[in-house]
Amino acid sequence: MSDLSAVVFVPDDTAKTGFSRPMMLQAIMGTPLLSWLTRSLAAGGVGRFFLVCHERFLSEAKHCFPDGCELSCAKLEETADQLHVFLSTADEQEEDVIVVTGPAVIDPFAVDEEAFSGAPVESGVSSVSRQALMDALDDTFIFTDFMKEHGIPYTDRDGVYAVSSMQQLAEWKPVLSRGVLYDLAAAGVSIWDYDNTYVEPTVFVGAGAELLPGTVLRGTTSIADGCMIGPNSYLENVKVGENTRVNASQVYDSEIGADTTVGPFAYVRPGSRIGSHVRCGDFVEVKNSTIGDGTKISHLTYIGDSDVGKNINFGCGTVTVNYDRVKKSRTVIDDDAFIGCNANLIAPVHIGQGAYIAAGSTVTDDVPPAALAIARARQQNKRDWANRHKLKEKK
Repeated sequence: MSDLSAVVFVPDDTAKTGFSRPMMLQAIMGTPLLSWLTRSLAAGGVGRFFLVCHERFLSEAKHCFPDGCELSCAKLEETADQLHVFLSTADEQEEDVIVVTGPAVIDPFAVDEEAFSGAPVESGVSSVSRQALMDALDDTFIFTDFMKEHGIPYTDRDGVYAVSSMQQLAEWKPVLSRGVLYDLAAAGVSIWDYDNTYVEPTVFVGAGAELLPGTVLRGTTSIADGCMIGPNSYLENVKVGENTRVNASQVYDSEIGADTTVGPFAYVRPGSRIGSHVRCGDFVEVKNSTIGDGTKISHLTYIGDSDVGKNINFGCGTVTVNYDRVKKSRTVIDDDAFIGCNANLIAPVHIGQGAYIAAGSTVTDDVPPAALAIARARQQNKRDWANRHKLKEKK
């Protein structure tokens, strides 16, 4: 069966609402209303979209459509011609197309018609004859009048609701959030607390994963099978490998391998790639760095702009010093090195394979493989110093 087609108008209602963006681009839990709507349409079989939007909002609107769908758009002055082409290339068996003319939400749950009273309330989503719309585009016509005559609007009885205010958007947040979580649960994801777990519709979570209370997953985040995320963890645009644990930590625009533990209270900043079987423990910050498989960074350490190899051990309090107020430089640490506690590695610097850095050292020069670098003052014990300098007790 061929994909169904939908024409989506994003009206510029900013003058009416006073907002900087149209209502259709206002966010529900960080995701634009338009994105929620197009994903619901895609779940219903729509795979071809034609977008009509003011040029200043076009870039943002284009990101609201599901990956893998066919998306067409045109300059406003060319809309009629391009829309005609879009409709003419639809499957011949497709008699009707979906037309979206305003903000709307599709309820993810089944509608109980007995719960309604009064007349049906129309939404900004309608069905219209594809041929009738193509014929109208061949002539001069008023689109709103055409839709009133030929469009068949979806109503609240169909589970499609118009949205006209930010208050209504807020009312839909728990409903849409619960819908996403129920879909994940049906796919085998264990969710401990449905009222305190937030997952954007663009996120993938594999079967057997567990989401603990306070978990927030956003953007293009992908969680593999068997992971445990949370409690109180925030991941945005992150790829996580199988059986990894992220506990009470924040991760942005990065990759984490399999069987790795992150946290508690770790901070992984954009551009980082953490390998498999890695320990990235409490109060560890990683920024724009690569961490090789099997490396252990247990606590209180900053790894910035660094290329870290495999099976390296970082002692507590290690810092890769990457910024000299003029430029940022990189630190390279080869496999099997051992970094002692409270060591400062002043970039640019290269630590060779299997090298040791003595605790408390400030390293400014490259360290050869298998060498021991000691960069600290030699200890001196001054006998009886305390007795000679002890304050005399007051009489």
